Amino acid sequence: MNRLSAFNSPLLLGFDHFEQLLDRVAKSANDGYPPYNIERIAADGLRITLAVAGFTREDLEISNEDNQLIVRGRQHEDEKRVFVHRGIAARQFQRSFVLAEGIEIAGASLDNGLLHIDLLRPQPETVSRLINITTGPPAADSRLSVTAGPKKG
Repeated sequence: MNRLSAFNSPLLLGFDHFEQLLDRVAKSANDGYPPYNIERIAADGLRITLAVAGFTREDLEISNEDNQLIVRGRQHEDEKRVFVHRGIAARQFQRSFVLAEGIEIAGASLDNGLLHIDLLRPQPETVSRLINITTGPPAADSRLSVTAGPKKG
């Protein structure tokens, strides 16, 4: 059974990768642990803050895979500790954030149980191109001739 796609319009050519991106976002949003904030810290900067109380720097791993920021946490059990009551679970987690093209991970820090991950979003340069129009029937290859230059009008 095929599912309906929001990108099946003939006016949305070349956007099929967005559907895959939305599927990844939907899968990563299922678990609410650990809680997180996303804040703007500068015109071109964002900060993701995750509440990771009880995790040390060695228990955490941050990676960037395929435009996806992945934060993993795994606490190691201390065999010497004997709990009379255990209400704080040593829970492992994986939290994913899909990043837009061009977003760079500037760094990460752990402070008082909060993991801060700073991101930079450089402003893209505006590119305009003049498309050359030829006469006659299109060639079998039918590739457009593109000439870089100033935008007219």
